[in-house]
Amino acid sequence: MSRDPDSGLQRIILDTARQLLTTVGYAQLSMRKIANKIGYSATSIYLYYGNKDELVHALIDEGVDLLYEELKAANEKSKDPLERLRDMCVAYIRFGLDRPEYYEIMYVLHPEYITRYPAEKYRKARRNLEMMASAITDGVIGGKFESTDPVLSANMAWAQLHGGVTLLSSERVDKRFSEDTLIRASCSQIIRSLLVNPKSVEV
Repeated sequence: MSRDPDSGLQRIILDTARQLLTTVGYAQLSMRKIANKIGYSATSIYLYYGNKDELVHALIDEGVDLLYEELKAANEKSKDPLERLRDMCVAYIRFGLDRPEYYEIMYVLHPEYITRYPAEKYRKARRNLEMMASAITDGVIGGKFESTDPVLSANMAWAQLHGGVTLLSSERVDKRFSEDTLIRASCSQIIRSLLVNPKSVEV
């Protein structure tokens, strides 16, 4: 079955499924419901995806690729590990706020409702986390960050960023501060937690 959406029917299927998944939920999503929405038969969808979970996995995979491109662009803005990590943190939150449907499917949809994400796709998804870990490693080598487990630190940063996306997207934050102020402050706090001497560097 094809896994590379083109500009035709497969693209329409994915876009419609993404919208329905975040409005009616996984339990209520069905191939027939998608078919009715786009005006095709369910058989047409099965030409591309064998079942609902394959379709959801394809959406997760798309989101992972989109996030990777955003993080990669942020990571390449500077050679300084501190700036790289800060820019990637900002890019992560912005991705979650600018692409809420993808973000919900990637990180909010409960895994017990769908079959296990394929191992090869999971390994590709880890590239995003490894990019952050690489910046932290370079910061440790350069003497800016505390000597720590870069992968664990990247996971902890990821968890904090996810909390930021969740609170900002649900508008559960203090309205006295602008969205941009909260994003910048959150990312700076993550970096300060890694610095050898937090007071010596302006972040």
